[in-house]
Amino acid sequence: MQRPMRRRNTATAAAPCAPGRYARPMGEFDLIQRFFKRPANGAVALGVGDDCALLQPAPGQQLAVSSDMLVEGRHFLSTVDPHKLGHKALAVNLSDLAACGAKPLAFTLALALPRADDAWLAPFSQGLLALADEHGCVLAGGDTTQGPLNICITVLGEVPPTQALLRHRAQPGDDIYVSGQVGDARLALEVFRGGQSLSADAFQAVRARMEQPTPRVALGQALRGVAHAAIDVSDGLLGDLRHILGASNCGATVDTVFVFSSDATSDTLKRLPPEQALDCALSGGDDYELLFTAPPSARSAVQQAARDSATPVTRIGQIDAEPGLRLRDAAGRPLHRRFGGFDHFA
Repeated sequence: MQRPMRRRNTATAAAPCAPGRYARPMGEFDLIQRFFKRPANGAVALGVGDDCALLQPAPGQQLAVSSDMLVEGRHFLSTVDPHKLGHKALAVNLSDLAACGAKPLAFTLALALPRADDAWLAPFSQGLLALADEHGCVLAGGDTTQGPLNICITVLGEVPPTQALLRHRAQPGDDIYVSGQVGDARLALEVFRGGQSLSADAFQAVRARMEQPTPRVALGQALRGVAHAAIDVSDGLLGDLRHILGASNCGATVDTVFVFSSDATSDTLKRLPPEQALDCALSGGDDYELLFTAPPSARSAVQQAARDSATPVTRIGQIDAEPGLRLRDAAGRPLHRRFGGFDHFA
């Protein structure tokens, strides 16, 4: 576990201030106190302010831990609204807990900043902490330093023993489901890149999916004891499905007609040329929906979990004993196209 936010180097802690933007220079302790100091509660017995945080998960629970890093220019644009960036920074981590079926408890924040800019920090912390409060996830500590903008969050949750949703438990015959909608985040990115144009309203809708994803925390917990395997869709639906297949030593068949005929994609995406719609939905990434498998006997239980969590789910294929990933078109014919996924080092 990372240690709570503390001063590491007094030579760099007090960042230079842009003229006219601050009443006085803001040091690291000021920054933490003003934007990130919060009382401990729930599972956090001791939070920000000491060398270590102290956590107390419920008796008999296992800790679920995940870390994600967001780097300016790699994961987000420099022009992004800092309030939305604060939301997304935590959302992508909560999505990992959702994929495990875990209940959020606490998180740590390691933050590198070019300068201590309260005009940026105020909305960033508000977006971050609003989502944290929504899910009862307490900021327990972390670290701050000066440098290129980089946000690293480690999130901690709890899950009953043997009930975690894991990638390696898919079984031949399982149905494959995806939650919510996929493809809009990739479509927004294409607009930013200049490769696609949309109306102002349509662009704002897909941009919101890119910049403020919804972590499916309630659905993940509702699927405990129902789903066999799960993963969150961060690097592209088919790319992440391949992670399940590799871990479970099995294959899959996906009916791509869902892209054009189901609620798993938006009307905006459906209006794209078919090849582009398939690319966005199947290999786009940054959706942070849940992709999971469950036996056909659990179809009614899956729908009940969807209703209980107010999260729509769509059945898109099945797990096969034969290795490999097979795609079918609307007529049930093999679709011979290669769809990739995001890879940081590709």
